[in-house]
Amino acid sequence: MTDTQTEITSELLKSWGHTPSPAFGKALAEGQAALTAGYDLEQIRAKLQRLVPPPALPTLPLHGVGEIPFHVNIDAQDADEVKNVEDVKNTMTMVMRTPTVVSGAIMPDACPAGPIGTIPVGGVVAARNALHPGMHSADICCSVMLSNLGDADPKAVLDAAQSITHFGPGGRKQGQRFTVSQKLIDAFAANPFLNSQKMRRMMVEHMGTQGDGNHFLFVGKSRATGDTCMITHHGSRGPGAVLYKYGMEVAEKFRKKLSPETLKQNAWIPADTQEGRDYWDALQLIRKWTKVNHSGLHQATADAIGAGVKDRFWNEHNFVFKREDVYYHGKGATPAWNDYASDATGLTLIPLNMSEPVLVVRGKDRDHGLGFSPHGAGRNYSRSEHKRRKVGITPEQLLMAETAGLDIRFHAGPVDASELPSSYKCADTVVEQIKKYDLAEITDYIDPFGCIMAGDCPPPWMSRKARKGRR
Repeated sequence: MTDTQTEITSELLKSWGHTPSPAFGKALAEGQAALTAGYDLEQIRAKLQRLVPPPALPTLPLHGVGEIPFHVNIDAQDADEVKNVEDVKNTMTMVMRTPTVVSGAIMPDACPAGPIGTIPVGGVVAARNALHPGMHSADICCSVMLSNLGDADPKAVLDAAQSITHFGPGGRKQGQRFTVSQKLIDAFAANPFLNSQKMRRMMVEHMGTQGDGNHFLFVGKSRATGDTCMITHHGSRGPGAVLYKYGMEVAEKFRKKLSPETLKQNAWIPADTQEGRDYWDALQLIRKWTKVNHSGLHQATADAIGAGVKDRFWNEHNFVFKREDVYYHGKGATPAWNDYASDATGLTLIPLNMSEPVLVVRGKDRDHGLGFSPHGAGRNYSRSEHKRRKVGITPEQLLMAETAGLDIRFHAGPVDASELPSSYKCADTVVEQIKKYDLAEITDYIDPFGCIMAGDCPPPWMSRKARKGRR
């Protein structure tokens, strides 16, 4: 290579780090034009540097079975629990083979959440330089918020909340929508993962909604103060589901290049890529949207009854958290260190079931929990199995037997038996194991007055006959 060179050749470009790619022909053409215009070779090399492709990311092999251990913070006391714990351990063992994973843990409320190799509910997975969308799931930032409403009448709170909140598929109709700030709308529009037309529509329509399934609005009394407290449980709704879809699509592209052997549900986005940085920022914006969603419902309810708010705090349990250079994925697991987020108060919430108190806890940041505590009671078997075991007993009979004295309402109308207390793990067992494994300090109990459950809310497009068959 000399300064008297009369042609920019492929061999010359390769010596400068260019490799065959869509930009290679452009580099040849631009280089030749620059040479003809009188640029010297060093100037041309600098000019074309932007067209040099980044170095290929290395292909990563799976970890061996058992190579990366995980902490077990759960016991089994009967046949159902033995089967559940065995299934959780089996699926977690496969999750730990993912090349990015450096550690893991399972909580006392752990239960399987999909095919083997899928992070379980109550699972925590630590990964280096990797964001795994499948490990926070489609219900990104599923979370709980508490508002202390002082001496407000709990029935008045529940009645007002029922008239204000929105459960079920879809969003609010025009004229019934909550306000979304222009600042948040603009921030969504500036992020590549959040700027789709569908996302812009959903972030407005789904504000002030709580979804379906096990999401709820709970009203109870603090044992410590006697104050009335309102607690909501839901995630990021449509915006979170759309972000999850886009994130999985990008992660799958990386999986095919970096680790084709990795299970699709454990695909990842390298955190140090532009896609990784954009996805991390998108997660933080979804978190902001979700917090506003909770807060709007709480404030609207307080305003409706003229109640003041003495205190309010919240925490998520389906999210990704960063500590130093490691990303902690909690799937149904609650962060248990004080500064996990800028708005962390040191207190978090652990709901158990509709007939039991919501626990107010202070996390203990234990190494064997990777800094997490449980998010609830979990299940030992599926919703359908619970219904099978209760054949011959109507949902209404179960409700009366299991929630006597409480004001329990199902937003969809019919009682969803799969959300009744008997469908969940024994609350006392979960509390005992929180104490045994020293995962959190219980500072208060919010004893139940009543709640509104989403329950089985069929989508509006489903026929009346099909809806009836679901119940």
